[in-house]
Amino acid sequence: MIVRIMGEGQVKLDDSHFIELNKLDDELLAEMESGDEAGFRRTLAALLDAVRRLGTPLPDDALEPSELILPGPDATLTEVREMLSDDGLIPG
Repeated sequence: MIVRIMGEGQVKLDDSHFIELNKLDDELLAEMESGDEAGFRRTLAALLDAVRRLGTPLPDDALEPSELILPGPDATLTEVREMLSDDGLIPG
């Protein structure tokens, strides 16, 4: 799966990593629902770090269709709320 981190670029992630990413996504959703700004910041950073660590960056000149778009590290709680589906940022 191709994942875009807004403002950073794209990475290719194997589907097997989505179990770990979905756990972080669930935690992020809970923190957003409770208004836990500090927890939101911490978990968003952990989610993006996991995507960077587990994924393989695509070259800057590559432009593949992104199957998943994640907010950048400095996105606000309000901005991320607008990106959410019922499943959170990551489907499943």
